Amino acid sequence: MKVIIIEDEAIAAERLEKQLNEVAPDIEVLAKLGSVKESVKWLTIHSADLIFLDIQLSDGLSFSIFEQVHVPTPVILTTAYDQYAIKAFQLNSVAYLLKPIRKSELMESLQKLQSLRSAFSINFDNLLSMMEGRQPAYRQHFLIQVGEKFRQVQTEEAAYFFAAHKAVFLRTFQGKTYPLDLTLDKLEQTLDPALFFRINRKYLISMRAIAKMIAWSRSRIKIELAPPADDARDTIVSIDRAKDFKDWMDQ
Repeated sequence: MKVIIIEDEAIAAERLEKQLNEVAPDIEVLAKLGSVKESVKWLTIHSADLIFLDIQLSDGLSFSIFEQVHVPTPVILTTAYDQYAIKAFQLNSVAYLLKPIRKSELMESLQKLQSLRSAFSINFDNLLSMMEGRQPAYRQHFLIQVGEKFRQVQTEEAAYFFAAHKAVFLRTFQGKTYPLDLTLDKLEQTLDPALFFRINRKYLISMRAIAKMIAWSRSRIKIELAPPADDARDTIVSIDRAKDFKDWMDQ
């Protein structure tokens, strides 16, 4: 079976391809596409037997791909969203896989696809109309893998997210730290902007985690977090974000 992966997070796309190779070695990944524009261009010329589709791409919602090109290919959604949109997707797609994707769920979705006798496509027009006028569905929790076990961390438990050692971590208000298979850019798109703010390229913080704010050089602001950051020098609001940060705090 020939598949394509439409996902703007390179790490997530590589991880999904690796999982596919493990659970179904006969699958061939034809392409990994990271944007609406790139996907439309590819699908205009090529075709596949199955599409793994993320919702939020670097240049917009992936639904718009199907407004620009007709694609009668079955879709398995790979998404960080788990609220109203998911209920609609369940009715129209082969399956949805909530990130981080488990191999057992991936295998089940492929088996479900094989059991279908005729392919079908998602009615994206109906989905888009359902979504019009509604508030965005922000991420409510994270599924965290710790060794061989999984646990769920509610978004409200997150004090901040930070990048270190080429990875991204979540730190809870209790001081526990967990690795995430997401970038800060992606997290910024899926978290409620009224509650979370990206202060610089390394830190995305909850308003509730701010213990103290100190005036810093060049009109910047130094943030003291609770629980404390590993390196306090990393929690200075960058110059280009200082004004937006003040507006965010004053909302």
